[in-house]
Amino acid sequence: MAEKDYYSILGVSKSASAEEIKKAYRKLALEYHPDRNKTKEGEAKFKEVTKAFEVLSSAEKRAQYDQFGHAAFEQGAGQGPFGGAGGPFGGFGGQQGGQYGPFSYSYSTGGGAQDFGGFSDPFDIFEQFFGGGSPFGAQQRRQSYSLKITFDEAVHGVEKQVTIDGKNQKLKIPAGVNRGSRIRFGDYDVVVDVAPDKKFTRDGYDIVADKELSYAQAALGGEISVDTIDGLLTIRVPAGTQPNTLIRLAGRGVKHVQGSGKGDHYVRIKVVVPKKLSHKQKELLEEFEKESAKSGKGWF
Repeated sequence: MAEKDYYSILGVSKSASAEEIKKAYRKLALEYHPDRNKTKEGEAKFKEVTKAFEVLSSAEKRAQYDQFGHAAFEQGAGQGPFGGAGGPFGGFGGQQGGQYGPFSYSYSTGGGAQDFGGFSDPFDIFEQFFGGGSPFGAQQRRQSYSLKITFDEAVHGVEKQVTIDGKNQKLKIPAGVNRGSRIRFGDYDVVVDVAPDKKFTRDGYDIVADKELSYAQAALGGEISVDTIDGLLTIRVPAGTQPNTLIRLAGRGVKHVQGSGKGDHYVRIKVVVPKKLSHKQKELLEEFEKESAKSGKGWF
């Protein structure tokens, strides 16, 4: 059976730019990566789109493919389709290299220079792009340690005194890390585990927190104080605020680990109905109910 056209696999035209090809691959790779799509079909599709990108992302290979098609990359005389003996990551003298997906890399097992296109090694590439699932084999992974920190320490950063291999060392945790974040430290990696917080729920770099209001406050509106990760903040609630309304506080969320900017803070309004009322409160509510019935308008 004839192999599928690489351009069709990525869903791009033959005149597509390098950036368009990369963008198409990223979308498909994230969709079909085995960590996210655990079906056999998904695994096969991931390999298919990756193979297509390996050819079309290289100007030289793309030109060969455009001229000769799949025949340009058929294996022969022990030579793999990616220029190395014995497979796509083959090399000589302990040096491995190539391109997996959108990332070019070279890796020396003999302690030589390493260049992974801005990443420290192939494992970091896949941990940052896919959130895990390196294809290079677990036997080559660096030794890792787990470190549990509080929600506040993860949000604001912290310096921890740790003991590894019998040595006391200081480890700086940057602001914005989240559960599962992997930090390179010397010859090993530290995987962060973050304890949950009673007041705040985190969604990426955004924060969601509930705020209770009486029905009078929700109906009348006014200024209220809310807790944020950086302390109390006074905000104005519009009159007639409905239960479960989300009020967005732009830039009041978690600091981005890399680059500038912050996420947002969302205040979720919870309207509290009292279980007990005084005699006066009952009279006022009954009067309010009568007025609402006359006007045809309910509570909310």
